[in-house]
Amino acid sequence: MSDFEGLTALVTGGASGIGRATADLLAERGAKVAVLDLDPSPVDKPLTGHLADVTDDVSVRAAVAAAVHELGGLDVLVNNAGIGAQGTVETNSDEEWHRVFDVNVLGMVRTARACLPHLRASAHAAIVNTCSIAATAGLPQRALYSATKGAVYSLTLAMAADHVREGIRVNCVNPGTVDTPWVGRLLDAADDPAAERAALEARQPTGRLVSPAEVAGAIAYLASPLSGATTGTALAVDGGMQGLRPRPAGR
Repeated sequence: MSDFEGLTALVTGGASGIGRATADLLAERGAKVAVLDLDPSPVDKPLTGHLADVTDDVSVRAAVAAAVHELGGLDVLVNNAGIGAQGTVETNSDEEWHRVFDVNVLGMVRTARACLPHLRASAHAAIVNTCSIAATAGLPQRALYSATKGAVYSLTLAMAADHVREGIRVNCVNPGTVDTPWVGRLLDAADDPAAERAALEARQPTGRLVSPAEVAGAIAYLASPLSGATTGTALAVDGGMQGLRPRPAGR
């Protein structure tokens, strides 16, 4: 499939996990792809890597400018950089709330703000934000993380409304629990990693974690010119977690 042939894309947090799977897929489907990351060293050809800290506006603007210059323009922004957080509303300090919001929400704001002047020049402009099923389903021990992703969901809708007349589509993906390095670290830190993995798998009706490649496929669908009538949409990639209520096995 070559629906991205001749197009350019920028992926934040693109050196690993969902971001890397997305960058690789867009490149396979014909796009020229630049990755922004705190550590772009794992990025290799055909991708290009740029150092950027999404909590620093100067860093973001410099990296976007360098990437767009290298790409020769910009058609697609994948706003993927983010961090996790655990606990109830009582668990985390004010400083941690500010830190996670700074990365997960304001990081997207800074990157989109730097990219919008370039996207306006594109005939196929699209932004895809990595949100989470935590934005629409109440998950235990995820108060701070869920609050940031709820903000990302609302931000996506507002951006879609603001920029639809400019020809810029804005959507988001809502993954369930994805088998990423961050989830791997959570499992490693658990008292019983095998039991914790089994519990995470069991809460998704498919009975398994989502793969980064599956989220990348959803992002590519929303970013593709073939989806030109799709904007202001949240696409769940969650193994049925949001919408299905299957009976327990054997009943």
